[in-house]
Amino acid sequence: MRLALLAAAALLLPLAPLAEAPGGHRAGPAALTAVTVTADAPPARRTVSAWLPYWDQESAYLQALRHADQLHTVSPFWYEAKPDGTVGAHPGAGERLIVDGLRRAGIRVVPTVMESMPPGALAALLTDPARRAAHADALLATADEGGYDGLDLDYETHATTGDTAYPAVRDGYAALVTDVCARLRAHARSCVVTVLPKTATSGRVWDYAALGRAADRVRIMGYNLHWAGGAPGPLASTAWYEEVLRTATALVPADRVELALPAYGWDWSTRADGTPKGRAAHVTWKEAEALRRARKAPYRLDPASGTPYFRYARGGDTREVWYQDARGVAGHLPVLRRYGVTHTALWALGFEDPALWPVLAQGAPAPAA
Repeated sequence: MRLALLAAAALLLPLAPLAEAPGGHRAGPAALTAVTVTADAPPARRTVSAWLPYWDQESAYLQALRHADQLHTVSPFWYEAKPDGTVGAHPGAGERLIVDGLRRAGIRVVPTVMESMPPGALAALLTDPARRAAHADALLATADEGGYDGLDLDYETHATTGDTAYPAVRDGYAALVTDVCARLRAHARSCVVTVLPKTATSGRVWDYAALGRAADRVRIMGYNLHWAGGAPGPLASTAWYEEVLRTATALVPADRVELALPAYGWDWSTRADGTPKGRAAHVTWKEAEALRRARKAPYRLDPASGTPYFRYARGGDTREVWYQDARGVAGHLPVLRRYGVTHTALWALGFEDPALWPVLAQGAPAPAA
């Protein structure tokens, strides 16, 4: 049934992208987050990229088709780099109906290769030239076998490498990216590198300058200012984006920077003093808004961060939810414009506030004269 649905959706594409499903803009949150698109607003441009989660890829794929006029690239979250240098596949990786359907919609398919290696494993792989070269071959083979439009490299565990080993790991990763990007480009394929956000005081996070020279897009994860393992608070803020983009554009050309925006949030259980009792639970925008309405919690927009939040009680616990919606993104887009950053990404398709898409369209650059 699911494959039939995907096939049917793909067959519609030569005629038109799928329309937004009826009722997509639901009462309550839609009224709170709706942003008027004025008559002189620029038309939608293909400047938005988005990840497609493999654990909900059918609905995420259909969401991509609905917004094909805005999507430049979709990165299915399909592959994982292994300590031995091979590339493993997540469930559903390489699904041809999805690849072909996205392409027919004019969207580039650039799958993500992530990694979650144990301590020391990525360092061992990156600092051995022979192993690093073999891993680069495995990455190119993945792109070749899938016939993809490129790859997105999302390697993160080297951020926790000890101080003594870190410089070598940082340089080894830059060498890997430089090699892989050059080989992808030689075959007219895109090379995207996903990185953690960096500020002047955030310490070492990747060699932005080297990655910016090598990659077509440096995709900065503009979220988790507050995260599941820390204290409650906004996932992003205007002031934080100022720092992140000031740092990034000093090292990477602005036209290669892509700021990834959150379409999710965290639900913390808190003590009387506001400190967390444990790790927060992940919620998509849809889940957060459904929870807020069910608990009859008022919608609040934090003036400091420009993001929504609410509190509620459950089983004797006080809980605090911070998330992102269209209204919050609309308040943050002027920061991107100030730094000349016109490319955005979304984590992830199917998580988001439906009103986000017209907001992103307003944030697109004006057509060239």
